[in-house]
Amino acid sequence: MAARIVRAMIPADCPAVAALIRRAFAAQSVPTDPPPSALRETEVSVAAHLTAGGGAVACAAGHIVGSVMWEPRDGGLYLERLAVDPAWRGQGIARALVGAAEAAAALAGEPRLHLGTRLVLTDNRRLFAACGFVEIAQHAHPGYAAPTWVEMEKRVEPAGSLG
Repeated sequence: MAARIVRAMIPADCPAVAALIRRAFAAQSVPTDPPPSALRETEVSVAAHLTAGGGAVACAAGHIVGSVMWEPRDGGLYLERLAVDPAWRGQGIARALVGAAEAAAALAGEPRLHLGTRLVLTDNRRLFAACGFVEIAQHAHPGYAAPTWVEMEKRVEPAGSLG
């Protein structure tokens, strides 16, 4: 495995992150209905996400191979667009990025991380559960009668607290 580093996302990363998100979401383990809105991410939309909150990237072999963004929302830090290059999956990159988000939430004094993922993406649900997230509610996309996605959360200890 090549050495990798996780660092804060900066505006100059936005073009590469947008391309990574589209590539990663196009390679989901199973098709989703409706199709993922992540396939429409652009440099401009990633920059808007970054401005609204923050993010982190994982770099290896001179390239961005993973990314995650977050923003304060609904009493916590909302994780969005966690993406790992398909060629780099299974190497702990997603867990490292979730760890960066957890550290950001703790520093910001946010009591929880939360996110949404598709019900059919059982691999994603397992990953988040392994990172300490619990499923708290199921929701349907507009126009769908049955639930299509699950809301998950993880409680966060404030920075400097003894757990």
